[in-house]
Amino acid sequence: MTPSMSRLELSIAWRYLRSRRGSRLLSLISVIAIGGVAVGVSALIVIIAVMNGLQKDLREKILVGSPDIRVLTFGDDMKMQSWKDALGIVKKEPGVVAVAPFVLTQAVATAGHDYAEGVQVAGIEPPGPGVADVTSIRQHAISGSDFRFKTADGKLKGAVLGKLLGQRLNAYPGDKITLLSAAGSQVSPVTGAVVPRVNVFEVTGLFETGMYEYDNSFVYLPLDAAREVAGLGDAVTGLEVRTTDRWSAREIAERLSQRLGFPYRTLDWQEQNGSLFKALKLEKLAMSVILFLIMIVAAFNIVSTLTMVVADKTREIGILRAMGLRARSVKRIFLAQGMVIGMVGTGLGLLLGLGVALALQKYKFIALDPTVYFIDHLPVSLQVGDVAFIVLMSLCIPVLATIYPAWQAARLYPVEAIRHE
Repeated sequence: MTPSMSRLELSIAWRYLRSRRGSRLLSLISVIAIGGVAVGVSALIVIIAVMNGLQKDLREKILVGSPDIRVLTFGDDMKMQSWKDALGIVKKEPGVVAVAPFVLTQAVATAGHDYAEGVQVAGIEPPGPGVADVTSIRQHAISGSDFRFKTADGKLKGAVLGKLLGQRLNAYPGDKITLLSAAGSQVSPVTGAVVPRVNVFEVTGLFETGMYEYDNSFVYLPLDAAREVAGLGDAVTGLEVRTTDRWSAREIAERLSQRLGFPYRTLDWQEQNGSLFKALKLEKLAMSVILFLIMIVAAFNIVSTLTMVVADKTREIGILRAMGLRARSVKRIFLAQGMVIGMVGTGLGLLLGLGVALALQKYKFIALDPTVYFIDHLPVSLQVGDVAFIVLMSLCIPVLATIYPAWQAARLYPVEAIRHE
C-alpha cells in the first residue's frame, strides 16, 4: 500500500465517521460507539481498582495483628510446651526476620459496671532488649498510650484495649477491668457451680487499627499475664514469625513444618484468612467477567454502527470500487474506523476511569459500615498491569469488531453497489 493510498483510506474513514452536511463533528452513531467503549473501559478500571484496594486494605489491616506465619501444635490443649527449643530452630531458618511467643485465648471483660462481653485476649512480650517486633500492632497505639503494660505501681499488669471496646466498656487508661476466663476454673464444693478464673488489670492504653475486628474485641496483655488468664503455666499458644518477604511466607512455612516435624504445624497469613481472600478473588473474577460483557456489548455496538455505515455508503463504496479502489483498501477503511473508535473510546475511558479512581482514593467519598466490611471507606488501588491489560483489550475488541462489516463492504460488486437504493 503506497503512502498516498494510506492517506486516502484514512481520509475516507474519517469522512464516514463524521456527520453529514459538511460538519466536522462526529455522527451520532459514532459518538454512541465511542461512548460504549469509554463507559466499558472506565467501569473496568474503577471496579478492578476497588477490588484490588479491598484486597490490599484488608490484607494490611488483618496483618496488623496477624503475623506472616504462626507456628502451632497439634492436639486439643493448644499448648506449646517446648516453645523455647522451637523458637531457636525457627530463628535459624533463612528468610525469618523475627520470631516471638504469643498467647491467644478468650475471656469475658467487665469494667465494674453491669455490662460485660466476650473478648479476644492476646498475650505478647512487652518491648525491651531482645524482644522481636513481629507485627505492627504496637505502632497503632493511640497518642498517650503504649504497649509497655506497666501500671502506676510499676508492675506488668496492664491491659491495652481496642478503641471501640474501651468505649463500650467505658474503660480508659487508669481504669480497672476484670477478665473472667474458663481456663483453670474450679467447681464450687458447696453449690457445684463452675467458678471462673478472675484476673484484674489496669488499662494502660488504647489502640486503633481501623479494622473493626481488632478495635472492637481485642485486649492485649503482657505474655506472662495472658498465660495466667489462659491457664497455660509456662507454655504458650504458639510462635509468631515475620519474614523478609510476605509473599514467600508460604514457602518458608513449609520448610519450617518439615524442619520442626510432629507435633508442630505452621500456618501462613493466607491460610489464616484463606476463606476471606478466596472470596475476594472470586468476587474480583465475577466483576471482571460482568464488566468484560459490557465491552462485548460495546463491540456489538461497533459492529452495528459500521454495518449501518456500509448500508448507508453502499453506492459510494461501489463508485470507489469502480474507480479502482481495491477490496483490501475498503477493508482498511473500515478497520481504520474501528481503530479510531477504539482509540478515542479507550482514551476517554482511561481518563474518566483514572479520574474517578484517584478521586475515590483521595477524598473517600463512599463510606462503608465497618461492622460488615471491616473497613470504613471504599479503598482503591490502581495497578499498572491491570490498567495496561484493560487498555490493550479495549483496543483489540473494536478492531476485531470491524472484521464482519469490513468483509461485508469489501465483497460488494461495484455495479450492484452503484444500483443500490
